Amino acid sequence: MSIDSLLKRDSFIERGARSRAQALLDPGTFRELAGPFERLHSPWLAMQNLVTQADDGVVVAKGKLAGRPTVVLAIEGAFQGGSMGEIGSAKIAGALELAVSDNERGIPTQAVIVFETGGVRLQEANLGLAGIAEIQSAIVALRRHRPVIGISAGTVGCYGGMSIAAGLCSYFVMTREARLGLNGPQVIEQEAGVAEFDARQRALIWGLTGGEQRAATHLADACVDDDTAAMRDTVIALFAQGVPLVPRSDRAQDFLTGLERVDTSRQATPQDVRRIYSKGLAQ
Repeated sequence: MSIDSLLKRDSFIERGARSRAQALLDPGTFRELAGPFERLHSPWLAMQNLVTQADDGVVVAKGKLAGRPTVVLAIEGAFQGGSMGEIGSAKIAGALELAVSDNERGIPTQAVIVFETGGVRLQEANLGLAGIAEIQSAIVALRRHRPVIGISAGTVGCYGGMSIAAGLCSYFVMTREARLGLNGPQVIEQEAGVAEFDARQRALIWGLTGGEQRAATHLADACVDDDTAAMRDTVIALFAQGVPLVPRSDRAQDFLTGLERVDTSRQATPQDVRRIYSKGLAQ
């Protein structure tokens, strides 16, 4: 991409959660549910003298995408690192469950989840974990009717239990700048040591968990430029493909077979991982 194109593009990464939801939906159809004026903030953060946010860092928007009923659930990475607590999780799970009810009544509501999250909010512990489990269950229920599309744009990435939720989506879209992993680099280094994974090696981190690598190893369905129009067009095209015949999560054994080929006597390189997953995982 030329410098001129770079300066003129409409960055999706630089948008906040509410702006991302607005940009994905058709113009004039955005309607926010359980918004900031409802004051659905976390009661648990306040008890720990931590700053709360009126929407608990989750935007629930309903509207249309390419003329079809759509709900967009966007996590705000700038608030508490996009961590999922009781309220935010309930907003996402509740919206997905309402979409399931719509489909059961003949209204083909589809869903987009914009993941910008480090996973569970540690200050809310088991309540956050239970909420993430409800989100995962709701994704599986809805994807039987209509595709559930996940997006990870950056810069926080998608980690922890929410990375499992991302894996349950019908399709997953990333930018090159995004990252996807069960554990973050600092967590791996803390638990296994710097010899296992050096969290300072930025090239290695993006090489193993970035959008290009995840798309090349079939853990994501597309890696798009950081451009709002390109992101929206990609999501529309994936919805047009319909429900996948075999969800990615039903291919778990294929991925486990690939993992068994990893040489654990040394640090795997991005090229190693691509070579391993290119065998038997072609889509």
